[in-house]
Amino acid sequence: MRDLWMLVRTAIWLAFFGALYQELRKPDAERTWHGKVAGVVPYDFRLPTLERLRAAYWDPSSDVIFTDHVFGVGWAVNVPVAARKLAAMVDQYGNASRALRSRASSREDG
Repeated sequence: MRDLWMLVRTAIWLAFFGALYQELRKPDAERTWHGKVAGVVPYDFRLPTLERLRAAYWDPSSDVIFTDHVFGVGWAVNVPVAARKLAAMVDQYGNASRALRSRASSREDG
């Protein structure tokens, strides 16, 4: 488990330095301080705004669980969508479990 944590931590640092390198390679006028490292991992080094925080962490009208991080490198979790999808999974598990118990009890009776 410790090796996995070290691997994840190394990947985060590589993405961070990759984002900085990507921005510093650009001429001053073209630096936006947000984008994607290798076209995959989002980064944003601008000051966060309330609107961007809300869009990243609290957008119930969206279906996207993982959004671009508001500050730094990586992804944010859209809490209402994650909760809704988790509730749907628990509900689906409960329905499947009830159906299996129902079938098992009807076989025992029959």
